[in-house]
Amino acid sequence: MKALEEKILKEGQVRPGHILKVDGFLNHQIDIDFINEIGKEFYRLFGNKPVTKILTVEASGIGIACITAQYFHVPVVFAKKAQSLNLDGSLYTAKVQSYTHNRVYDVILSKKFLKPEDHVLIIDDFLANGCAVNGLLDIIEAAGASVEGVGIVIEKGFQSGGRDIRARGIDVKSLAIIKSMSDDSIEFVEQES
Repeated sequence: MKALEEKILKEGQVRPGHILKVDGFLNHQIDIDFINEIGKEFYRLFGNKPVTKILTVEASGIGIACITAQYFHVPVVFAKKAQSLNLDGSLYTAKVQSYTHNRVYDVILSKKFLKPEDHVLIIDDFLANGCAVNGLLDIIEAAGASVEGVGIVIEKGFQSGGRDIRARGIDVKSLAIIKSMSDDSIEFVEQES
C-alpha cells in the first residue's frame, strides 16, 4: 500500500533496537481517515473469505480491527493482557512476548467469544518476531476455530515472524513490509497490488 509507505517515510521515526515509531497515526494517536483506508484494503484482501470474527490483541490492534470489522460486518474480539474482575467463566490463554515492551504477557480471551464454528481473521498493527500472532493462533487452535488469514499493517520483513507464520500455511497479508531500516532510511519490499 503505497500511501502507507509514504506515511511511514514522512511521519515514522526509527529508534534504536529496530523500533519504528508511528504513534502519530497508528498506535497512539490514530488517523481515522487513514485507518479507514487500511480497513478497506484489508477487506479487499480478505473479503472473499467467510470471516465471522476479527481477533486482535490489546491495545494497538483494537482500533484497526474495529475499523476493518465495519466492512466485514462482524464482531471484533481482543485478547486482554491482564486478568480483570469482569472476566468470568472459562478462558483461553497464551503467552506472548512483546517486542517493543520486552515483556512476556499472558493474553486472555473468554471462551464465550470464540467457538469452533468461527472463521477468524487476525488483524494487528505490527509483525516482527510473530509472538503476538502466534499467541492468537494458539488461542484459535484451542477454540477449534478456523484461521482465515492474518492482516498486518506493518511487517518488519527483516525479522522472522512473517516468514515463520507463512511457512505454517497461514495466509499473511502485510500492507507495508520493511526490508531494512536505519536511523536515516527505510527500505520497503516491493509488493504486487
